[in-house]
Formats: sequence, C-alpha cells, structure tokens
Amino acid sequence: MAANPPPEKKRANMIASQKTKSAAVLWLLRGEDLETVSRELGVTAATLTNWHDAFLAAGEAALTTRAVTGEELESDRLKARLGAALIERDLLNEKIALLESDRPFVRRRRKS
Repeated sequence: MAANPPPEKKRANMIASQKTKSAAVLWLLRGEDLETVSRELGVTAATLTNWHDAFLAAGEAALTTRAVTGEELESDRLKARLGAALIERDLLNEKIALLESDRPFVRRRRKS
C-alpha cells in the first residue's frame, strides 16, 4: 500500500488537475474532437462533457453577477449589524417583561 503524499503534493495535484480540466475544455471549445481529447487525456467522453458543462455554467454565472461597490458592502454590513441590534433589543424587552411580571426587584418594606 502506498503512503499518502504530503499535503503540499496533494495541493499540487489538485492545481494540476484544475489546469488539465481547463485545458481540456478549452481544446473542446476551440473545436478539437471530443474523442481525440478523451484519448489524449485518458478520461471518458462523459467526464469531459461534465467538465465542459461545469465550465460553461461557471462562466455564465460569472457574467450574470454584478460587481459590488465598497458602499454596497458597507451598507450590507451595517444592515446586518442593525438587524442583530434589533433582535437583541427585542430579546432584552422580553426579558424585562418577564422579570417585571414576577417583580423580583420590587423593594419590600421592612416591618418595624
């Protein structure tokens, strides 16, 4: 049984794999025959088709998202903080109402 490669080797293999997939898809997009690329890389045509579909879907998603400005990021951050503060306020109001209903802090008069 072969020993597991060190983490840096695994990472290098992942990067090479991504490069291989991208290169294969680019070959297909440039008109290279599916069977030829499949034989060249030693992967099935179905695998190449999956890579191709995933590549195109990711590219399409990248084109449909709009760029976010710094102001929008700051606005989103502040909205999140405001929401958290409002929730905290509501919880504290509920706690106050519960504590006041049992009146644990009402001072009692001493009997003299």
